[in-house]
Amino acid sequence: VYALDLGEAVLIDCGCGPDWESLAANMTEAGLAPQALHTLVLTHMHVDHIGAAPAGVRETGCRVVAHELDAGYIESGDSKRTAAGWYGMRLEPMTVTHRLEGRGGALEFSGGKLHYLHTPGHTPGSIVCWVDTPDAGRVLFGQDIHGPFSPDFDSDIGQWRESMDAVLDLDADVLCEGHYGVYHGKDEVRAFIEEQLRSH
Repeated sequence: VYALDLGEAVLIDCGCGPDWESLAANMTEAGLAPQALHTLVLTHMHVDHIGAAPAGVRETGCRVVAHELDAGYIESGDSKRTAAGWYGMRLEPMTVTHRLEGRGGALEFSGGKLHYLHTPGHTPGSIVCWVDTPDAGRVLFGQDIHGPFSPDFDSDIGQWRESMDAVLDLDADVLCEGHYGVYHGKDEVRAFIEEQLRSH
């Protein structure tokens, strides 16, 4: 889970849930008022990234953003496509209030833009997001760059390879990955992505 202050509070994914309270406490500690959460961006449909979303929406009324190719499974709570069955969980169905379309674009906030790129492969509707900052440079949120891949998710490794080539072209200075932590420096970011490509 990554939180941004773009004039409005924005979350990139929200974890498995159901402990929204812990996530809200972490936001408060970071100086962001959880009740003022404006937008929750779901990078893809898997429950380990979106499970807390229904509780978060109930508590904050935030809008929920996801790519249109994953949105239907999120809204239905599909246990197979969302990997909820893998975790022995049930994903509560929810409404995606803003569906991203096409290859890429940007969400506008009062304090800046959150750019996104459609990166199919892990799931059909996977995306990465980034912000361009004056101090840290380009900060990329690539939550499941590493995979995994399964027919249950409708994964496509060929598409994923093409997506990763496009992600490399973003030339990010910082990578915030959903499972492997934060990588600083263009060389470290590129090395991590290239290692994933060699592994598959």
